[in-house]
Amino acid sequence: MIGDSTSTPLWRKAFKGLAALGITGALFFAIAFGFDASAVRVFLGLTPPLDVPYVGTRPATVDTMLDMAEVGPSDHVIDLGTGDGRILLSAAQERGAGGVGVDLDPVLIDQATDAAASAGLTGRVIFLEQDLFDTPLHEADVVTMFLLPSVNLRLRPRLLEELEAGSRIVSNRFDMGDWRPDDVRRVGGYEAYLWIVPAQVAGSWRLDVGESSIPLELEQSFQDVQGTAAINGQIQLFTPVLRGDRLRFSLDLPGGEQVFDGLVDGDQFFPADDAEWLAVRE
Repeated sequence: MIGDSTSTPLWRKAFKGLAALGITGALFFAIAFGFDASAVRVFLGLTPPLDVPYVGTRPATVDTMLDMAEVGPSDHVIDLGTGDGRILLSAAQERGAGGVGVDLDPVLIDQATDAAASAGLTGRVIFLEQDLFDTPLHEADVVTMFLLPSVNLRLRPRLLEELEAGSRIVSNRFDMGDWRPDDVRRVGGYEAYLWIVPAQVAGSWRLDVGESSIPLELEQSFQDVQGTAAINGQIQLFTPVLRGDRLRFSLDLPGGEQVFDGLVDGDQFFPADDAEWLAVRE
C-alpha cells in the first residue's frame, strides 16, 4: 500500500465532519433560542473579546431613558456599547437628536448603520466599531449606556472629568456605586438611572453682596455639597443644592435671609437673575 502510514482513515474524517456539523448546529440552536449572538461571534473568533455581552434594551426602557435625559434636537448623544443602535436611532427619529454609537461587534455596527440609512438618518448619527474606553466624551450632551456595574465604575472618572457640567447620563439597570443618581425609574422590572454631571464647586470662595465680603468654604461629594460661611465673626452652616451648573443656597444676613441662586462657570458663581452679587473661588 502506498501512503497508508500518513493518510487519515475515512472513519476519522467522517467523525470530524459530524463533530463540526454538531458544533455548528448547536451554535445556531443557541442563537435561535436566545443565546447571545455576539458571544457566539467572540467564540468563533469573528469579534474581539467584549467587556459587556450584548442584550438589547426594551423599547419601553429606551423611551424612559430618553425622557429622563430630556433628549431634544439640540443634543449630541453618545451611546456606549450601542449594539444594534436602537437607543441612538430612537433619540434621532423621535427626539431629533444627533450623535455617535460605538461598539466592538462589527456585525451589530453594520446592522445599526444599515438601519440609520433606511431611516434617512445618515449624517445625523454614525456608528463606529470602537472601544468605548477609547471614545472621547467631551462633545456629549447625553451619554446612554447599558453596560455592567464594573464597567460603569471604570467609566465614572472619565464621565465626571470629560463631560460638561449639566450633561446627562442614563443607564439601563446598573448604577455607578456611591454616585447617587438624580432620578431612578422602574420599567419592566428593572431600574433606569439618571445622573446630571455636577459642576466642581469645592474650595474657598468669596461672596460679594452689597458692601459685605463673605468667605465661603464648600465641600463636595459628587452633587452633594456642604458649606460654611463666616458672617460677622460667626460660622453659619448651610446645605446648597447643586444640579449640573446650577447652585442654590440661602444665608442669614444682617438684613434677613437671602437666597443665592445662580450658575457656576469655572471659578465664578453669578446670579441667574438680575440680583447684584458675585462669588469668586480663591
